[in-house]
Amino acid sequence: MTRADLLFPAEPTQRAIARELYAHAKDQPIISPHGHVDPALLADDAPFPDPAQLIICPDHYVTRMLLSQGVPPSELGVPTRDGQPYETDGRTIWRRFAEHWRLFRGTPSRLWLEETFTNVFGVTTPLSPETADEVYDGIAAKLAEPEFRPRALFERFNIEVLATTESPLDDLGRHAKLAADGWGGPGGRVITTFRPDNVVDMEFEGWADNVAKLGEISDEDTGTYRGYIAALRKRREAFIAAGATSSDHGHPTAKTELLDETEAADLFERGLSGEAGQIDAEYFRAHMLVEFARMSIEDGLVMQLHPGAVRNHNKWLYDRHGRDVGGDIPRATDYVWSLSPLLERYGNDPRLRLVVYTLDEDTFTRELAPLAGGYAAMYLGAPWWFLDSPEVLRRFREAVTETAGFYNTSGFVDDTRAFCSIPVRHDVARRIDAGFLARLVAEHRLPLDEAAETIVDLAYRLPKGIFRL
Repeated sequence: MTRADLLFPAEPTQRAIARELYAHAKDQPIISPHGHVDPALLADDAPFPDPAQLIICPDHYVTRMLLSQGVPPSELGVPTRDGQPYETDGRTIWRRFAEHWRLFRGTPSRLWLEETFTNVFGVTTPLSPETADEVYDGIAAKLAEPEFRPRALFERFNIEVLATTESPLDDLGRHAKLAADGWGGPGGRVITTFRPDNVVDMEFEGWADNVAKLGEISDEDTGTYRGYIAALRKRREAFIAAGATSSDHGHPTAKTELLDETEAADLFERGLSGEAGQIDAEYFRAHMLVEFARMSIEDGLVMQLHPGAVRNHNKWLYDRHGRDVGGDIPRATDYVWSLSPLLERYGNDPRLRLVVYTLDEDTFTRELAPLAGGYAAMYLGAPWWFLDSPEVLRRFREAVTETAGFYNTSGFVDDTRAFCSIPVRHDVARRIDAGFLARLVAEHRLPLDEAAETIVDLAYRLPKGIFRL
């Protein structure tokens, strides 16, 4: 068994079938319909900074692991927001990371990083405290070459479409530059996604100020509920003009609620006046999910729902470094009753495409697969964030296929800020799918030719079609 058999079954018959199936998917173009790459990266096409700034500082998978062992993010180059100093020397950051490389044994982070070092940068020296400088210098030398600038790597990675994620308050200037360069706009290679959490969630820091900014950007009176809804519609139109084909909603729960306009307006006004409590915020979010589903039917944006994260659970980390630096924790999430109001209203309308994700693996079999298998509008998103690992990707196929099949799932999403890890993460998903399908073939549950067609669907055709790309 060689490195070419990475993640394939150990059993020889299944491994041989997995090799054959993987060959059909290996070179399929990458569809990346949900991620967090900064569009400035591709709009400006500037050379990447040093290896630490590229690979370590923005990767909260890496920094949170070291924090768990007492290494503060400031020593890994994560900027502070409270004025405290933080390390800026790339080589120093890299050495500190390499000193703790053992912490990543058995983790998907180690797999992704090793594959990135080898397959993207051609650096085959195993990382260790003793080889830290050698690996750093090898990557740094590549980053100095024109072939390793962002757009050149985009081509080499065989990415067909990359969707970034922006707030309604974003002026979409980077996407305008991409469109001017022939890279963005409707049908473009780099498109945006409408993510309205900071103007929907009353518990979001600065929510009322954000609503006011929304009004300024859209030239609508967001001091009223009707003006607020009109402003959101306008921003969706602007995002669609910039190439967006989907929206994304990262709510704490999957709760949805049918409120009439008077009830919604009352909640909205309480929020603006500072009188809304936690329950008010939850009901307003729940109402807005139904409202966004109605908008999606009207304007065609695919609706993604990413619930179940307790944001900023590590308060010290949030106070020192802000959001999205590794301080979030998954929680148990209900879907059956929470989604019922939305699905009752729109779940059988094929014009709506609702892609639902989870951080609660227990719900795959019990709730999500039956829901996706029972409503025309609903699809299952791939395992995400804490779950986008080889073991859970494998368990996901085992948990949902018998109830929802393959075609009520929406294909893999990398959900990453780490641009250079995109091909690696998609390759891992394709290898896991090859192994799962190989077992079905070996057990005479699926003919080989159908398995070959299915793996191409999972890797390419399903995400491209479901996300209307």
